[in-house]
Formats: sequence, C-alpha cells, structure tokens
Amino acid sequence: MSTEESRVLQARLDELETRLAFQDDTIQSLNDALGQQQIALDRMRRSLELVAKRQTDMASMMPGDTEDDQPPPHY
Repeated sequence: MSTEESRVLQARLDELETRLAFQDDTIQSLNDALGQQQIALDRMRRSLELVAKRQTDMASMMPGDTEDDQPPPHY
C-alpha cells in the first residue's frame, strides 16, 4: 500500500470517527429530550386524571334532571 493510499484511508477513517462522535452526541441529546418529554407526559396524564375525577365528583353533587325539577307546563 502506498503512502498516498494510506493517507486517503486515514482521512476516510478520521471522517467516519468524527461522524460517529457527532451521532453519539445526537443520540444522547435525543435520549435526554425523550426522557424529559416522558416526564412531562406523565405529569399531564396525572393532571388529566385528577381533573376527570374532580369533574365526576362535581357532577355527582349536581342535582339531576328529575320529574320534580322540570318546570310546570304553560297553559
């Protein structure tokens, strides 16, 4: 193998190693972002469940439409 071929191969290897390092960094950044989004999603899910429970509790306290609650017919 000639010196020129060795330089070309070394340059290609350096380029691949650089790309790999950037890809590793990008994957780690995406993984961190995904973890934060999962935490936020879990918080929102718990909040939504709490709101739904409160709404159900409030609805059960409200008087329902019964025959006695309806206005009398107008003549």
